[in-house]
Amino acid sequence: MICLYVQAPFAAFRTFTAGSFRPTAGFITPSAAYGLALNIANIESRFDDGKSAMTLMKADLPRVKIALGALCFPHLQSLYQQAHNYPIGKDAGAQYVPLSKGNKYNITPTRREFLGDLRAYICLDENSELEHRVRDGLAWTYNANRYGMPFLGDNNFMVDVLREETEKRPAYWYQKIAQHDANSPMPRTTRLSLTIDRQNMANTMGALFFPGTDPTLTIPDNAWVMVPV
Repeated sequence: MICLYVQAPFAAFRTFTAGSFRPTAGFITPSAAYGLALNIANIESRFDDGKSAMTLMKADLPRVKIALGALCFPHLQSLYQQAHNYPIGKDAGAQYVPLSKGNKYNITPTRREFLGDLRAYICLDENSELEHRVRDGLAWTYNANRYGMPFLGDNNFMVDVLREETEKRPAYWYQKIAQHDANSPMPRTTRLSLTIDRQNMANTMGALFFPGTDPTLTIPDNAWVMVPV
């Protein structure tokens, strides 16, 4: 097993959402933690089939068990932002191009949630090869040809601290809620994505999680989830 400590001033783990309100999950998701581990290990997860409008995920990615713990709970915050793009098509408002003088002319006010002061554990188990590659990546073995920089959700939310934690501190471990307990009230319940399907949103999988009421060193059994599902 390897346990990573991640600290960042800002993070966002968004669901597939359209409209003026862009929410975030209440904590780092297993799918995001998995993507971060692959980035550190220099394992390319993207696949271009030459036909789809979006970049797909490779089908032969390594599977690993992941457990997530909070050293403290992040603060849910929001801000207003101008979301803008370049529309396409005959009715895309091309008549406004001269007026914008080279700037994007399709602007919509949006409210975006984000998490502040994230201090988390990402623990990986049952895949010794991936754990070994993550350790090598933390030593900058793959720095010369790694794609991009590690970030948490939005590409301007950079990581402050990323290290292997050899002596864990007690943490609030996020535990998967069993289906028969789904209607039971639990504090800080949040839905976390497990596997993302960029081509067909209906295949994206998630589950309800809740953090333990008391911080512990021992990781509960129901805090471990296999990713990809």
